Amino acid sequence: MAGPFPGMDPYLEDPILWRGVHRRLATNIGTMLNSVLPARYVADVNERLYVTQPGRDIYPDVSVDEQFLVREPVATYDTKSRSSPCDPPYVLAVRPDEIREAYVEVLSLKPERRVVTVIEILSPSNKTTGSDGRKLYLQKQQEVLASEVHLMEIDLLHGGEHTIAVPYERLRGSLQWDYIVSLHRGDEGWRFGNYEVWAILLRQTLPRASVPPADGDPDVVLDLQDALDRCYDEGAYHRQVNYHSDPPVTLSPEDLEWAISLLKGKGLHE
Repeated sequence: MAGPFPGMDPYLEDPILWRGVHRRLATNIGTMLNSVLPARYVADVNERLYVTQPGRDIYPDVSVDEQFLVREPVATYDTKSRSSPCDPPYVLAVRPDEIREAYVEVLSLKPERRVVTVIEILSPSNKTTGSDGRKLYLQKQQEVLASEVHLMEIDLLHGGEHTIAVPYERLRGSLQWDYIVSLHRGDEGWRFGNYEVWAILLRQTLPRASVPPADGDPDVVLDLQDALDRCYDEGAYHRQVNYHSDPPVTLSPEDLEWAISLLKGKGLHE
């Protein structure tokens, strides 16, 4: 079952839903690539894990890590009595948040097992100024760009900082987009400052993008719309999303009117 929108569903950008969308999308991309890659390659889903202290809520209301505990009165010494219990405090236990971000690697199995392509799906933490997730992501991004590994970045989020490797200033003058997919090839002839870009508007379907394996082997095609449709169906997001409310992201007045009209036409919005 596909979602109600022709392409990306802006309601899935809700941070409460995005963790599940992100994981399912990475899994589906890996599965779809394994169905078209030559036998000497495999697409595997990997995971980046980091721990961050609770502060700003990148994923609000997803988990509760605070507990209020009442301690028994503790005997203390004061000027009035040699043994007098203090008033029992609340003890607030704040546990660090574990953030897990899935990404896809295409591996060449022969002559040795090595990564040839990395596919990243951006998350809110990657696009949040000053966050641990952004720092870690940008560090990895630079490492891949400096190597012979191909890097595909998929940004399906309206909000946050511009994060894909293509400089914003180079895109702004010639393209319009709500979502964007970028491919930097690790081949020597492409490696320095060349990018393939798919710019997507809200009203468009997601692209069929090229995924390069190792040098000399032809690209395979990744249908991102199919990957998202499978994600929507498998996650039963038609039951999870409240389409009677406005989208959780800021849309232009024209796009908001279009989105509400589309949902009303499908009986999903009053």
